[in-house]
Amino acid sequence: MSDILYRDATRADVPAIIDFQIAMARETEELDLDRDILTKGVSALFDDPNLGRYYVADVDGRAVASLMITYEWSDWRNGMVWWIQSVYVDPSFRKRGIYAGLYAHIKAIVAPDPSIRGIRLYVDNRNVSAQQVYARLGMSGEHYKVFEWMK
Repeated sequence: MSDILYRDATRADVPAIIDFQIAMARETEELDLDRDILTKGVSALFDDPNLGRYYVADVDGRAVASLMITYEWSDWRNGMVWWIQSVYVDPSFRKRGIYAGLYAHIKAIVAPDPSIRGIRLYVDNRNVSAQQVYARLGMSGEHYKVFEWMK
């Protein structure tokens, strides 16, 4: 496999990110996303970086994986917590350490920055393989359970 470049996503990556999110929703939740709404949602982060940002794994100039970071203020820690969301790795690139590389890229940004206090993510209870990957990377799922109300 060619070298993998982990980088900030650009607007040129929007079509790939949209395709990734459509595939991920089908794969993990058997959900069909509305492409128009999703396109506006993905584009919103590029229009307003305060909402979050995307990172991609790039092989030969093509995005093969992406994740989104959003921000949570922690009064307990007097700093920001980065939430990893919308993780997707192209099936033909899975089991090659692509997500581990993306995570290492994010962690290398967060670790030296005293204003960013940590990294969190949530995972579907049924996604056991993803939970195993996160645990291998040193993340813990012991402290919190996520509850939600979605409209």
